[in-house]
Amino acid sequence: MSPTASDIELSSPPDDSISALAFAPNADDQLLVASWDGELRLYDVTSNSLKSHFSHKAAVLGCCWGSDNKRAYSGGLDSWVRAFDLESETTTVLGAHTSTISSIIHHTATNTVYTGSWDQTVRAWDPRTPSSNPAAYAQPERVYGIDAADNTLVVAMAGRLVNIYDLRMMKESTSNGGPLCEPTQRRESSLRFMTRTLACMSDGKGYAMSSVEGRIAVEYFDPSPKAQDKKYAFKCHRQSVDGVDLVWPVNSLAFHPKFNTFASAGSDGTVSLWDHTAKKRLKQYPKYASAVTAIAFTNTTGDKLAIGVSYAWDEGEDGLKREVAANGGRVIQVRVRTVGDECKPRGAK
Repeated sequence: MSPTASDIELSSPPDDSISALAFAPNADDQLLVASWDGELRLYDVTSNSLKSHFSHKAAVLGCCWGSDNKRAYSGGLDSWVRAFDLESETTTVLGAHTSTISSIIHHTATNTVYTGSWDQTVRAWDPRTPSSNPAAYAQPERVYGIDAADNTLVVAMAGRLVNIYDLRMMKESTSNGGPLCEPTQRRESSLRFMTRTLACMSDGKGYAMSSVEGRIAVEYFDPSPKAQDKKYAFKCHRQSVDGVDLVWPVNSLAFHPKFNTFASAGSDGTVSLWDHTAKKRLKQYPKYASAVTAIAFTNTTGDKLAIGVSYAWDEGEDGLKREVAANGGRVIQVRVRTVGDECKPRGAK
C-alpha cells in the first residue's frame, strides 16, 4: 500500500520483523518500535525521522514507556530488562530473567515495570533501583503476553491458561520451593488454539485475546454469571481463495483510549476495527504489503494508529521469498494512519 494523506510511511524502518509498537504517554508524535533485528528505535512521527536507536544482543520482543516521555523499557530474546533515558541516550540494565522476555508493560500508578517470560515467571521491577532480585511470581506455564487495566493484571500463557491478578495484592508465597502469587482468578482461554496476544479494555472491565487460528475472544473480569454471559469469541482475519478457507494468526490487538473499541492486526495483511459491545466490525483497512505484526493507538486522543508491516514467518522461508519478489524488495514498513469516526462505537454521536 502506498502512502496517502491519512497513512504515512516512516523513513529508516527496521531491518527485520517488527515485534512491538508503543506511543509515548503524553506525546502523540513519539513512537517506539521494537524489532527482531535487535534494535529499539525511537521515531518522531511529525517530522518523519528516526531520533535514536538502542542496540540489544538479540531480538527485542517488547517495549513500553514509563510514566513520562523520558524513559522507555524493553526486553526480548537475550532475557535482559533494559531501561533507557531517552534524553541522554543512556542504558541501564534492571536485571534479567532466565529465559526470553515475551512481554513488558509499565504500571503508572505504582511506577512498576512488569515482565512476562518463557521462564514461567512474571517479575516486577522498580525502575529506580536496578536489582538482580525483583519480585518474581511463578506461573504454571510459559508467559506469552501480559497487560494491565487499572489494578488488574492479566497473564496469558501456553496451554491456553490465563491468570488474573489484583496488583494491590501481589504477595509472594512459597509453593514447591518457588515463589507463587495466587491469582484472583484462574481461567482457560475459550480459544482452542495457541494464544497469540492480549490487550485490556480501556474502561478496565475486561480484555480481548487472540489465537494463531484467526479468532478473537472478548472476556470480562467480573466473575458473576451475568457478566460472564457477555463473553464470546468470533472468527476473523480469514480469506477464501479458490474455495479454500485460509486462516491467519491475529498478531496484535489495541484498544482505543477514548471509545473502548479495538483494532486487530493479522498475518493476512489487514487491520480491522471492532465494536465488541455491538459485536460488529466497524471497518477494515486496505491490505498491506505483508503481515501486520504490531499495532498501537496514541494514548491521549487515539487519533493515530501505528501499524507495523513485516513478514511473520507463517509460511517459512519460501513465503518470505514470494513476498519479497511480489513487492520488489523490502516489505518492512512502519506506518502511521490518522483515524477518526470509524473508531466510534455503533450509535455513538
